[in-house]
Amino acid sequence: MKQLLVSVSLFSLIFASCTTEKKEEKKETKPKINTEQIQKDSLAIREIFDTALTDSDCYEWLRELTSNGGRLSGSEEAAKAVKWSEKLMKELQLDSVWLQPVMVPHWVRGTKEKAYYTINGEKIEVPITALGGSISTPKNGILAEVIEVNSLEEAEKLGDKLAGKIVFYNRPMDPTLIKTGHAYGGCVNQRYSGARIAGKFGAAGVIVRSMSLKNDNYPHTGSMSYGELPEDKWVPTAAISTKAADILSENLKKKSDLTFYFEQHCKNLPDVLSYNVIGELKGSEFPEEYMTIGGHLDSWDLGDGAHDDGTGVVQSLEVLQLFQKNKMKPRHTLRCVFFMNEENGLRGAKKYAEEAKLKGEKHVFALESDAGGHTPRGFSFDGNLANLDRIKEWRNLLEPYGIHEFLTEGSGADVSPLKSETIVLSGYRPDSQRYFDYHHAETDTFDKVNKRELELGAAAMTSLVYLVDKYLPKQEEIKP
Repeated sequence: MKQLLVSVSLFSLIFASCTTEKKEEKKETKPKINTEQIQKDSLAIREIFDTALTDSDCYEWLRELTSNGGRLSGSEEAAKAVKWSEKLMKELQLDSVWLQPVMVPHWVRGTKEKAYYTINGEKIEVPITALGGSISTPKNGILAEVIEVNSLEEAEKLGDKLAGKIVFYNRPMDPTLIKTGHAYGGCVNQRYSGARIAGKFGAAGVIVRSMSLKNDNYPHTGSMSYGELPEDKWVPTAAISTKAADILSENLKKKSDLTFYFEQHCKNLPDVLSYNVIGELKGSEFPEEYMTIGGHLDSWDLGDGAHDDGTGVVQSLEVLQLFQKNKMKPRHTLRCVFFMNEENGLRGAKKYAEEAKLKGEKHVFALESDAGGHTPRGFSFDGNLANLDRIKEWRNLLEPYGIHEFLTEGSGADVSPLKSETIVLSGYRPDSQRYFDYHHAETDTFDKVNKRELELGAAAMTSLVYLVDKYLPKQEEIKP
């Protein structure tokens, strides 16, 4: 412990009022450093990590949550997850627990998809999955020539040449980008908007290379949109595995008029009623100022939704439990939110922000965990960044636990609707190298989550919340 304290450099208290500069004999007086307080914070963070690593429940919560499979918005599995979440929060004896109603989309996959093509007399089966929001193929499927493109812009330039073809978007994630979220962002537009472009030129259908850096035979689903395209131009849209995409691309070089068959039976049903699940620990000094910690309860129907975003919701609830177990009374009200419908609509996040505004609630901080349950690396920040340099001074307190990234590159989809000139938004950032191996695929299962990594993440989030709660000024003192 002495070594830990020695390693922590001295810094002025974060978010404290700035000391008025005074000059005596033409020399600046340096702010007085409270070394005792630094030691207290170091010990508090050590206790948070010790408790998380020896007495945490989040791993077993995740086991229970994922036991019924994926939790697609509008599904029976999602409804069961809402009931489970409400019951769990009440068992933890939070100060208040409630359900926030929200209407959500209800897309169903139907029977398993099929795809194949034939080359040199050999029938090649293709791992394929419908994209969320897509329409079905005709009952007997689609058989058409394939045309390969690498971007939406390339598809636009081909224009009417796409008519009657199956458009194959095959731009891979960039393996040279160390932050895999950046690689995902660099190519996900072909999945989301590919059908909108192809459909307006009369394409027969769309297939997309899965958003993954791993070369395997597991296709990854995800949301897509037809935008403002008239319904009569909507086309069936699916993703194929990365390995299948590479093989198909090579075979198209050998046979440019290759025909591809795929069949899917998905459909969009009327919206259904669902809920955000919310629990609170009341603040001791500022009960009407809220710090939101959350993840999204829904997931895709493939796999169990373990990393995306089962880990996020159990870590968020574990933050509140770690406050309880360590007898830390928050100054501000801590609100844990399990958001519904992040994957294909963001309805829960929008509803939460809308009601907060209607009620005039003062939200001063929000933290989201939606990047998987791997080893913690740090946090990203958005919103009011006037105090970011001061926040970065916490690096010395958190570096002993591997937490060193303090970035200004957004927060999270579910907390972003809360953005204002005063609130600080943050996203938890674990190591990202394996996340897109599982993201939106049937491999996103409970066994892919490491217990210790999950607990370290919960402790990292709790430590940040502890520091922000302790040093955040009153709402009226926050300057944009």
